Amino acid sequence: MPEKKLSVFVSSRSFGRLSEEPKKIVEEIAKVETSTSGRALKEDELTKILPNYDAIIVGDDDVTRKAIESSSRLKVIAKHGAGVDNIDLKAATERGVIVTYIPGLNAESVAEFTFSLILALARRLVDAHVSTKSGKWESRTFIGTELYGKKIGIIGIGAIGNNVARIAKGFGMDILCWTFHPEKHREEAKKYDVKFVDLDTLLRESDVVTIHCMLTPDTEGLIGERELALMKPSAVLINTARGQIVDYKAAYQALKDKKIAGAAFDVYYKEPPGADYPLFQLDNVVFAPHIASYTKDAIINVDLVQARDVVKALRGEKPQFVANPDVLKKLR
Repeated sequence: MPEKKLSVFVSSRSFGRLSEEPKKIVEEIAKVETSTSGRALKEDELTKILPNYDAIIVGDDDVTRKAIESSSRLKVIAKHGAGVDNIDLKAATERGVIVTYIPGLNAESVAEFTFSLILALARRLVDAHVSTKSGKWESRTFIGTELYGKKIGIIGIGAIGNNVARIAKGFGMDILCWTFHPEKHREEAKKYDVKFVDLDTLLRESDVVTIHCMLTPDTEGLIGERELALMKPSAVLINTARGQIVDYKAAYQALKDKKIAGAAFDVYYKEPPGADYPLFQLDNVVFAPHIASYTKDAIINVDLVQARDVVKALRGEKPQFVANPDVLKKLR
């Protein structure tokens, strides 16, 4: 059997963790090496690594222009997830590098986790857990709020937002939505009785505001001091999208001053945020370490689709999911 000439580097900490099959799919055509750093790689590290590989499967690594331009060999960057904001798509396209990603395949997991955060806030579950485990019995202290009949405001109505709407309908909630292009989503959203409104109206009327849009120049800092001031004092904010969409300093002040009742964050401006992160000082916030999509079902499904797309791209075939489709014109 001839020696494999293609090489693939895996810096994602999740790829291949729960099943050997995705890695075996890639190994059919290439040698696979996995990062041992246990963290996302920085630009300077990638500039040393990328010249040695034909493809890389990344997580939240800093795949900058400098990193991409360091390699004349690189053909494929595969994002182990849906958000490609950590990858310079323009630079990749200019270099003829295909960027694959996995949109929507973990949508159910993220939507379910979003509702676990909403319920944790509504029923003060984390505080009740800590109190009970410490030996106390404070059943009258943890008075919660029902979701039935309340309004949920969904910012962004793609695959995740639609699943959130479906679950919210099951709880008997009224559903508001704001998105840049509502006309693209009206038909699908009809089945959940979603009402499209402007952002200010959503913020003013919602009891729960949950973020499910992508991070772009238009959405960075979307929820700042002005927007938080529009929310009800009894409302809560959920962010499982990207940390940079919410101005965390403004959120800290709004939560500290009880201008909003609570919040839950699975994503942060910088990850990991560090023990001195200001929001960690507050007792009306629930935190998680960017795990919304981390279910066995979603991870294995994402791994398999991603592995097949990497193989397709390396063979010169069109992958199922391409984040920079213009690159395909360059490769014809």
